[in-house]
Amino acid sequence: MIGRALLALLPLVGSVLGQTAAGYTDPDNGWQFTGITDPVHDVTYGLIFPPLVSSGPQSTEFIGEFITPIAAEWLGFSMGGAMLDNLLLVAWPNGNDIIASTRYATDYVQPTEYDGPTITTLPSSLVNSTHWKWVFRCQNCTSWSGGGIDTTSGAALAWAFSSVGVDDPSDPESTFQEHTDFGFFGMDFSTAHNANYQSYLSGTPTSPTGPPSSTPTGPTTTIPITGPTIAPTPYDYIIVGAGPGGIITADRLTEAGKNVLLIERGGPSTGETGGTYTAPWAAGTNLTKFDIPGLFESMFTDANPWYWCKDITVFAGCLLGGGTSVNGALYWYPTTNDFSTAVGFPQSWTNHQPYTDKMTARLPSTDQPSTDGQRYLEQSFNVVSQLLQGQGYSQITINDNPNYKDHVYGYSAFDFINGKRGGPVATYFQTASARSNFHYMDYTLVSNVVRNGATITGVQTNNTAIGGNGIIPLNPNGRVILSAGSLGSPRILFQSGIGPSDMISLVQADPTAGPKLVPQSEWINLPVGMNVMDNPSINLVFTHPSIDAYENWADVWSDPRPADAAQYLENQSGVFAGASPKLNFWRAYSGSDGRTRYTQGTVRPGAASTNTSIPFNSSQIFTITMYLSTGITSRGRVGIDAALRAQPLVNPWFADPVDKTVLLQALEDVVSNINTVSGMTMITPDRTQTIQEYVDAYDPSTMDSNHWVASNRIGANSTVGVVDENTLVFGTDNLFIVDASIIPSLPMGNPHGMLMSTAEQAVAKILALAGGP
Repeated sequence: MIGRALLALLPLVGSVLGQTAAGYTDPDNGWQFTGITDPVHDVTYGLIFPPLVSSGPQSTEFIGEFITPIAAEWLGFSMGGAMLDNLLLVAWPNGNDIIASTRYATDYVQPTEYDGPTITTLPSSLVNSTHWKWVFRCQNCTSWSGGGIDTTSGAALAWAFSSVGVDDPSDPESTFQEHTDFGFFGMDFSTAHNANYQSYLSGTPTSPTGPPSSTPTGPTTTIPITGPTIAPTPYDYIIVGAGPGGIITADRLTEAGKNVLLIERGGPSTGETGGTYTAPWAAGTNLTKFDIPGLFESMFTDANPWYWCKDITVFAGCLLGGGTSVNGALYWYPTTNDFSTAVGFPQSWTNHQPYTDKMTARLPSTDQPSTDGQRYLEQSFNVVSQLLQGQGYSQITINDNPNYKDHVYGYSAFDFINGKRGGPVATYFQTASARSNFHYMDYTLVSNVVRNGATITGVQTNNTAIGGNGIIPLNPNGRVILSAGSLGSPRILFQSGIGPSDMISLVQADPTAGPKLVPQSEWINLPVGMNVMDNPSINLVFTHPSIDAYENWADVWSDPRPADAAQYLENQSGVFAGASPKLNFWRAYSGSDGRTRYTQGTVRPGAASTNTSIPFNSSQIFTITMYLSTGITSRGRVGIDAALRAQPLVNPWFADPVDKTVLLQALEDVVSNINTVSGMTMITPDRTQTIQEYVDAYDPSTMDSNHWVASNRIGANSTVGVVDENTLVFGTDNLFIVDASIIPSLPMGNPHGMLMSTAEQAVAKILALAGGP
């Protein structure tokens, strides 16, 4: 089906859509459309309206066209910018024919035929070996049951793309699977009226399912967009990426009076920010998937996970808040060691406490997230605490003593606020948004910075409606700050001619990115993407008769336990006020190389997978995940492929065999006294496999914790680092990075809190530098 991703009519006020329609001429038929070309799939969507009349009702029809590579098995289009209660147009090729229908949906199910509009396929439609183009007249199409568009003003529109074919290509009412991608754009309908409308219709149209009457000649692969509609505005600071680094940086810069633009490639997340992706049981509320902590596990099982970046091959959040909007929200205050010179930070960074205090003043942690002060679903805590006490562990409130991380355990701590996801979106973003010098642009992808030698003059975006071919300029002495994450920021650097030559050469060969690349004489050779780190993680699965596995979280989105859902909706209390982790613990180990390494354990009801020969009760399963963190020595590499997709190139897990030995020891230790806990049984691995054999066979793709750091690490010089102690990119005058990529080594626990403290310190250093705006 078209899918629940197209949920909300996106406002044109207060948020800039990733693309805004502009005028172009179809080179095949000479008609002047208003529309966009989606840069990801190279699909063009265009509209033409009849001339406006000075009196009486306006016309209810328009001419539209879709031009797409043959990879599009079907395309959908929403006239109201959302799936529900809006006119939907769906089309696909069948041989030399274009099959089309109008549809409508009142719920997140297969849209059905909608009677009323009349669609006529026009002669310049075609299908050939590389493309198909549907040009059509849509009559009685500007209003529908429960809605419509005002063709004298503007609105948001939405498209859906699928690489999976429909079930019966010959049937206009065929069923089909949910789209594989989607997007939004804005259109000022008042500029799309054309005096030549009737002459465009003067040819003889064919039926909606008939073949085009003209011989297919093949559309151009890109329809040129002419006539920008938005004048670019220069800014003191342009920040790329609205994750934790970007949001905190934007807040502190605007607090200091700077004129700041924050650019996010995705859209809103929480209800407070305009998000509308709401579970069926929370319909009618302002509580989205990203508000309700208990929906965390559904992030990975959603049939339409539009919030994950599609051009990064590991999990990365492409929406407001970045990873902090889609993670489990485990929130550990950083340790002194996290910012020490021993892990790679400069001496000037070692006094982190003033910045950590600023963070915790804005966002304190809680290990009792339910608004009623009660803890829920804590059976796994009770079982594992027995196990750990037998190994000499002490129970503490973890964030009361951040440096105490050996043989300790406690209730999981989060940055939830009043039973909802908190993080930088609920705090720093809100205060920044209240300032007139803060500007926010979402659904906008930045491909590269624009530079003249060492000086950055602006950023290149995919928003073709911005003058200067999508370039947003800086004010004199202005600065660009990359906060696109540990895989996103390196890609922007590569596309800006910064990094190893093998990565920049891939950009040079790309037909779209290559022409925007600076000359080879201006490439800056830095170790971008090198020496990256991520926690290797191994899951052990257990059962115990006291455990409530909560249906393994399978029904929390669509069919949760009614009492729990009702309790949460009433006052944000109960099971859904917390995420799945219930207990965390740490232990230090001395490796054979003399280094001290720390392991972290996370305990939660349910399991991502089980592989066992032991009969078990699935309602009683729980997981202990063991991570190796501070002290790890293994390194890897991230980069891009020929399609410019960001990805790991060299896996960073167990590159040093001592790391593997230490984590194996930790796994053996955590189950060493399992027989002392009555009823506790380990089912993965089971009795047919030792822990050593289990780890040896572990799928590396599931060892990824998505805690990537150090791809643009801070360093003393350009040989070992990408940024200096002020987070300035070596070899540039005014390009900075503030995100997890500059952190030189893995922190003691999940990096969420440590990253936010890093951002507080980084922005303070940037503001203190002379020569800025």
